[in-house]
Amino acid sequence: MSLAKIGQLAWRNLWRQRRRNLTMLVALSFAVMGVIFLNAFLRGMTAQMADGAINSMVGHVKVLQPGYRDDPGIARSFVLESEWSPDIPAGQLQGWARRVRVPAVIMSERETRGIEFIGIDPAQESISFVADWTIEGEQLEGPGDRRILVGRSLAEQLETAAGRRLVIVTQGADGRSREAGYRIAGLYQSEHSALEKFHVFTGIEAAQALLVSDTVTEVSVRLTDEKYQPTVLQSLIETFVGLNVFDWQTLQPMAATMMQLSDAMIYILFIIVMSALVFGLVNTVVTAVMERYREIGMLRALGMRAGAVLLQIVTESTLIMIMGVAIGTAAGGGLCLWLSDGVDLAAFSEGLEAFGFSSNTLVPTIVPADLAFVVVASLVMGVVASFFPALRAVRLNPLEAMRR
Repeated sequence: MSLAKIGQLAWRNLWRQRRRNLTMLVALSFAVMGVIFLNAFLRGMTAQMADGAINSMVGHVKVLQPGYRDDPGIARSFVLESEWSPDIPAGQLQGWARRVRVPAVIMSERETRGIEFIGIDPAQESISFVADWTIEGEQLEGPGDRRILVGRSLAEQLETAAGRRLVIVTQGADGRSREAGYRIAGLYQSEHSALEKFHVFTGIEAAQALLVSDTVTEVSVRLTDEKYQPTVLQSLIETFVGLNVFDWQTLQPMAATMMQLSDAMIYILFIIVMSALVFGLVNTVVTAVMERYREIGMLRALGMRAGAVLLQIVTESTLIMIMGVAIGTAAGGGLCLWLSDGVDLAAFSEGLEAFGFSSNTLVPTIVPADLAFVVVASLVMGVVASFFPALRAVRLNPLEAMRR
């Protein structure tokens, strides 16, 4: 028999048991849709975590003095030439920033809090969460601005407001205690309250003046794509001899681990869901074969070859899988498109903050390679699963089958 004839017979056989085959088709479609959506949800979650880690003043690569991570302070700083910039092609570099970052104590008229005092150049901070702030009051005007930016949550704890003065105490480069008063330029608001409660910002030159030092404690580099990270990492290691150069995965191990686990979770989820459906598909095809014993026996008696019978039954299950995967893929993609503005998870903001999310809005992200894997693997599993009932039909004795 020709392949066209076998395909025609397989298509007609599908409609002989419409209710059963439609039920199987709906189940397949929902399963594929669910796998694609959950896949996109996981990818969006891990992408959000990675972006949050990179955006939290880490960048893709960061340069630090040895020992700074264990005991941060101006004593573990390094000299950065004023005219230095990373030797990275423009198409690979999104931006870079130099900072002074030290522990300190901030005091108002009523309250005292431990903070992280950070000197920045506002023009360089488009690579971090600083660019996403909503500010009540004024932004820092430049690296020499002696005013400070305080988080709204910290301002509430200190019972202060924009325009008022605060005192900051920290340890200078000479090991002595340094104290200075600063006027609040503005209150910044972040999606995560922990940032607001702990980080206080001023101009980097103003911070260096307080610390009596012209050094920096870190240099962060952000790239346009993570694929450039290994090359840039090696280049900076060669440039900053004697200093530590870390990628963001080393500095943010929780987010990096979640990125690695997401791949395994996606495959495990797919295998669990599709394995259950494959069993359903096998049962459907087995039932269809049992109902057509006499028909198959007659076809064999009339000269239909075993290979044609095998191909016909496999074609039937393959057609169901193709339709189910096509409908499920379209529905899953449509659902992700419908949620392209993101899912509001503000009610879980504290838990999300602990896992390093940069935003309370999670956007499902479809990765073409994942989509191709789901489609191809579903079809392959469907075809392979249909061979068992098809082989059972091939082994039928035509005369015994016609007697049933």
